[in-house]
Amino acid sequence: MSLSFSSSSHFLSTTTTTTATTFLHPFSPPIHHHHHRLSLPRHPISLSYTPLTHITVPFSTGGNDGGITGGRSGGSGGGGDGDGGEGEDDKEREERNRIESIWVVVKAGKTLSTLPSDLAAAIEGGRIPKEIVLRYFELEKNGVFKWLLGFGGFRERLLADDLFLAKVAMECGVGIFTKTAAEYERRRENFTKELDFVLADVVMAIIADFMLVWLPAPTVSLRAPLAISAGSITKFFYGCPDNAFQVAMAGTSYSFLQRVGAIVRNGAKLFVVGTSASLVGTGATHLLINIRKTIDKTFEGEADDVPILPTSVAYGVYMAVSSNLRYQVLAGIIEQRILEPVLHQQKLLLSAACFAVRTGNTFLGSLLWVDYARWVGVQKIRD
Repeated sequence: MSLSFSSSSHFLSTTTTTTATTFLHPFSPPIHHHHHRLSLPRHPISLSYTPLTHITVPFSTGGNDGGITGGRSGGSGGGGDGDGGEGEDDKEREERNRIESIWVVVKAGKTLSTLPSDLAAAIEGGRIPKEIVLRYFELEKNGVFKWLLGFGGFRERLLADDLFLAKVAMECGVGIFTKTAAEYERRRENFTKELDFVLADVVMAIIADFMLVWLPAPTVSLRAPLAISAGSITKFFYGCPDNAFQVAMAGTSYSFLQRVGAIVRNGAKLFVVGTSASLVGTGATHLLINIRKTIDKTFEGEADDVPILPTSVAYGVYMAVSSNLRYQVLAGIIEQRILEPVLHQQKLLLSAACFAVRTGNTFLGSLLWVDYARWVGVQKIRD
């Protein structure tokens, strides 16, 4: 049985050649014939459908440890297409994904034209398995998720991890508390004397928290293939995963160089984010210091100006190296490879475990920043 979709005719066609009993539809009576062709229009079809409560997205975890040593399949620009045999396997996998995903869309009473264009194109191209489509329809039932699914970046991350939004809330929610506690742990009796440093650290850290969750988060790539004329560097980074350690979906893989490329690419982005956040944070601190100097003349001898440019560059380097590696490991190894497989059916426990791990990581990061800032000389211990 073959199922094909033609965008030009706007019909979903099912062609069956058999001498046995054929079912035109899961709920239709059997018809005995030798050949039958069924054309389904792209307008919604009313079907009875029972959604799944728990959806497990298949990932390639065997053989090469989720594709760490292999090339990315599917000809996405970063990895090779492989030899003729692998190309044939890719075509069979894509055809199977396309057939199964389209049937999920039909069962849900939807049409491809009602889906986001990148998701519809990925379904038609056979680039995602049916489990991703099932997760999309499950998430769409929630009003907040439905709104967020309208944005490409959130869509790719929520389809890979339905707890992504919760992790953003965790990171930003505990950011102020844990970073302030870490600042006090390191500064102790100098905490009030170095309050300007504390404010600068907390402000720029909160701004960066969101990006620290966003950039290293595993994603389901819905991007269209690159143009043939694209440069080699563009093609390479296009094929890199968003997280160096994320598990590849079944039928795909990432080479070792592509995973290293993910670290380099995210490091460059986090350098820009960290530098910008520090500029905002130190700028706000300087404003507060000047206001306090105006009100309290005795404060003038207690607080020194925070060096804006050196601090910003130092924080950008810290984000690109320390934060980048810590959050890549956290999202790609601890959460996706360890916690998710063990606690997948226990969402509450999984959320609690992620909260505990991310809180500890945030606190550790604050401690490391204070030591690093003093080491490079942008912050000094005051007497």
